[in-house]
Amino acid sequence: MKRIGLIIIGAAILLGYSSLYVVDEGQRGIIVRFSAVLKDANDLTQVNAPGLHYKIPLIDKVRILDARIQTLDGEPDRFVTSEKKDLIVDSYVKWRITDFSKYYLRTGGGNKFNAENILKQKISDGLRSSFGTRTISEIVSGERSELMSEALNDASEKAQDIGVELVDMRVKQIELPQAVRSSIYQRMRAERLAVAKEHRSKGKEQSEIIRADIDSKVAIMLANADSQARITRGDGDAQAADIYSESYGKDPEFYSFLRSMDAYKKSFNNPSDIMVIQPDNEFFKYMKNPSGGK
Repeated sequence: MKRIGLIIIGAAILLGYSSLYVVDEGQRGIIVRFSAVLKDANDLTQVNAPGLHYKIPLIDKVRILDARIQTLDGEPDRFVTSEKKDLIVDSYVKWRITDFSKYYLRTGGGNKFNAENILKQKISDGLRSSFGTRTISEIVSGERSELMSEALNDASEKAQDIGVELVDMRVKQIELPQAVRSSIYQRMRAERLAVAKEHRSKGKEQSEIIRADIDSKVAIMLANADSQARITRGDGDAQAADIYSESYGKDPEFYSFLRSMDAYKKSFNNPSDIMVIQPDNEFFKYMKNPSGGK
């Protein structure tokens, strides 16, 4: 009898212990009884907050679900724009469970892997719809926030089917496929080269215009300078002639002497100069006699 009593006491302790369970912080617990999620008197899913709770042993099964915000960061996917151009888009989504009963039933017992696969499809559909109505230029140049908001709203409505709320959605990177990227790069390069060639052509044309204008101004300045020099030289020659004429009128002999000295200076300017002339020539008059007499 004593042994039977100990067995009964041990069984009671074991049942009492198995009737208790703990829900950690950041988690929620639901009870499944006879393959159905337990609901309260208001026919709402009974969701147990963090803490110590109890269940009916051997009948109730506890399912612990993560109530925190989760991050779904999948592989980059290919989308087509309205102009039938392919884009490789890398995005991520923040989500959390809002309806634990629905989430449990629609994901095969609260399987996170199943939930993320379902979400990926719904998010992909939303992004595909948003990218399909826009061109590459619109997506890249400034409509990304509007595109994300539109895709988030579309995917959020679909995510409610599995008891999930999409908190945020962001595009990390948008790229062109490698083959398309090379083609576009070559086209952009050709366009830039054409623009550069046009700018060089215009620059060369402008350079020629400026050079021609400067050459014209320089030619005019040189012509004016030469004209002024000729005028100045003519005035100087005229003044010199007047001076010589006046000098000749005052003393013809002295004038003749100065002109002869100038002639001697120019004739014997270099040591190598040679003059073949008769010694008694009139040219040597002042060399023989400075007074000019014969």
